[in-house]
Amino acid sequence: MQWFFIGIAATAGMLIAIQAAANGSLRETLGSAWYAAFFSITGTMICAILFIVSTRPPFPSLGLIRTAPWWNWIGGPLGAAFVLSGTLLVPRLGTATFLAAVIAGQLTCSLAIDHFGLMHIQQHPLTLGRTMGAILIFGGVLAIKYF
Repeated sequence: MQWFFIGIAATAGMLIAIQAAANGSLRETLGSAWYAAFFSITGTMICAILFIVSTRPPFPSLGLIRTAPWWNWIGGPLGAAFVLSGTLLVPRLGTATFLAAVIAGQLTCSLAIDHFGLMHIQQHPLTLGRTMGAILIFGGVLAIKYF
């Protein structure tokens, strides 16, 4: 079952690559990274609204909303920063270099979150294997960009 979930995650990664390329191209078409990011995020919002309207999940109680830690609310702004960075950088770096660098950054932050159990995530200590995997990813970024 783990391989199935890994396959879904890999598919999500493919979608991110397509999104980054599409957003970079939209920037070129519109001549504005800001509007490319705006229209991309607007599309995300429309899809979320359509999903809510079509599935009608129960609205969370205000008590639950009030007790959510501050970091539960930063996903939207961080997603906007990611989309904007893609619209700005994909045309300059190319999709592969941009996403290789993104993955290296994601991995670095993820290792810290896992190791320290930040944001109520179950702790997964930094091991030699995890460290070697991160080093290989950083090597991949360099290989994609410079070789």
